[in-house]
Amino acid sequence: MERKIITIDGEKCDGCGLCVTACHEGAIGLVDGKAALLRDDYCDGLGACLPVCPTGAITFATREAAAYNEEEVKKNAAKEVPPLACGCPGTNAKTLGGNRESHQPVASNGQIQSELRQWPVQIKLAPVKAAHYNGAGLLIAADCAAYAHGNFHRDFMRGKITLIGCPKLDEGDYSEKLGAIIASNDIKSVTVVRMEVPCCGGIEHAVKTALKNSGKMLPWRAVTLTTEGEVEEE
Repeated sequence: MERKIITIDGEKCDGCGLCVTACHEGAIGLVDGKAALLRDDYCDGLGACLPVCPTGAITFATREAAAYNEEEVKKNAAKEVPPLACGCPGTNAKTLGGNRESHQPVASNGQIQSELRQWPVQIKLAPVKAAHYNGAGLLIAADCAAYAHGNFHRDFMRGKITLIGCPKLDEGDYSEKLGAIIASNDIKSVTVVRMEVPCCGGIEHAVKTALKNSGKMLPWRAVTLTTEGEVEEE
């Protein structure tokens, strides 16, 4: 049958996953880091995904498509599916053990322990809503920061959920995705760690905008590192 249904432009899609969360029917998933319509018969053609797409990658098209199958959608909704399970395995959200309980910097085998508490860490790949956000402090960092500052795990990541990005390399603005994460979860505080280089100002600006748009008054701080890894400003 011919009907109105969404179409997704893979060239415009930045893989943020907002449309996956917005589609309550489960018609959209991430495939190889890009949004894709997984089943025509799960798409109701109402377009709840359109307004959340930050790049305009989703539009309507009238074409031959399977009829909307409400019964199958209800069955699918009853299943417990991990966030973004239909996409690349690297985007599947998971909580990690990290070192948040013992706070011992070195494991019994002599290896320095990671303080990472969740996966994924890239802002573009992180889910909008996940259990690991709730009750946690959020660390939003320039991805160069961990390479510049030798004690980054101990000084900044410990006890926090970590998200990283680079406004110079990633297309689009992080503010909408970060705003949705802050608004949708019980986050207690936000810390920004950026480098002194001018392009890193984009990540701090995005966090300020996200906090404002979320409507929440959260304690937050911004830390600037020199290219040698020293704390320049806080």
